Amino acid sequence: MPRSLPWFTVRVQFSVIVLFLASLPLSALQRQPLATYHARRVALGDTLHGGVAVLFAAEEPLLDFMPYRQDADFYYLTGWNEPGAALLVVGADSSAKPAQSYREILFLPVRNLRMEKYTGVKMDAATPDAAKLAGVDEVMPMSALPSVLDAMIVANRKVGANVWAEPDSPQAAALLPWTATTLGDAAPLKAHDLTQRTTPLRQVKDPGEIALMKQAANASIDAQRLMFRSVKAGVTERAVAGEMIARMMENGCERPSYAPIVGSGINSTTLHYSENSATMQDGDLVVVDAACEYSMYASDITRTVPVSGHFTARQREVYDVVLGAQRAAAAAFVAGKSTINDPYHQDPNSLDTVAWQYIHDHGKGPHGEPLSDYWIHGLGHMVGIDVHDPATYPAVLKPGMVFTIEPGVYIPEEKLGVRIEDTFVVGQDGKLIDLIANLPHTAQHVEAAMKPAQ
Repeated sequence: MPRSLPWFTVRVQFSVIVLFLASLPLSALQRQPLATYHARRVALGDTLHGGVAVLFAAEEPLLDFMPYRQDADFYYLTGWNEPGAALLVVGADSSAKPAQSYREILFLPVRNLRMEKYTGVKMDAATPDAAKLAGVDEVMPMSALPSVLDAMIVANRKVGANVWAEPDSPQAAALLPWTATTLGDAAPLKAHDLTQRTTPLRQVKDPGEIALMKQAANASIDAQRLMFRSVKAGVTERAVAGEMIARMMENGCERPSYAPIVGSGINSTTLHYSENSATMQDGDLVVVDAACEYSMYASDITRTVPVSGHFTARQREVYDVVLGAQRAAAAAFVAGKSTINDPYHQDPNSLDTVAWQYIHDHGKGPHGEPLSDYWIHGLGHMVGIDVHDPATYPAVLKPGMVFTIEPGVYIPEEKLGVRIEDTFVVGQDGKLIDLIANLPHTAQHVEAAMKPAQ
């Protein structure tokens, strides 16, 4: 048995630990001002009409294949990057008796000192100035969440029918039946889909979010430029993906924003090919769909390059049609009117229709059919904390929205796939800003970027 420490040594060591905890950064990520997250929570509360939203942080992974990543909605509303927490947002209700005021509480799990030896020091509700450090009005231990929710429903029974949670949350699925049982309700509580409230908020990015996405875009561009110089006959797809990931990390990104796709030859015609196991051959094209995440915000880029460093006549023909379609869609954009992701071309304002029509009119398949027969996906999607950020499609594109334009043509019998993808921001003036403008687009510029440095 180790000997006991003198009482004054214990007090000094405890004081050091408290000071250490109080000085800990809540996240290694570049967070926005705490007031920004508070304003988002208030905006969510305004949509609840006296209801209650319950969100849970992502759990800590049991196996550390990748670093911890926070739940997207939870991070959007809190900037909090520790596992196991919960957030309660209460909407104001002046009609309630007594009137119900806006309220927000961050519930933190009790610290597990043994686990912290493996995963690092965490905060809990007992940490000095926890609410101030987290930027929330109240902090409570996680164990208090059920009783707090119970008390709110008892005080205002309408709250029980106006609970909002993420539909795939196992924690909410366990909490709500337990709450109903403790209240003596025969039927379990049913939560409304919280994403119906968070999706409209997340679709329009604020300047701080756009600044982080520019960082992600710039780091992704640098990794793509490295790819131009790395693609060669005899090199494996996985080696190129690995070099790109390393460069992303060097540039301060925490992870790729999705599994990198490096598909050469026939693999270039598989949309989400990510095995990256083939060896590249002269004469083939390579579709490289790879970008990274900076402080939880994603970018999304695809470029198509020739293994030999030079496009064949047929490859250049298809490439130029795909690039023309991307440019036609961008040129047709009108803020507040144009829509994205209308794969069936039923919306007259759809950028999908513009791009599809361009490919239909300007290219032919291997048997003389329209080249548009070989485009098999939508033109784009929203980007944000998630690379496929939530949206209701077809989405009307407004200032502050960030989305991709990514036409593609995939002809398996020619082993020929081409996709060109950039991430765009709708500026406050309604004009498009291409975050990937500094990366080569034309076949000529791609070939030039693939030449060895002199």
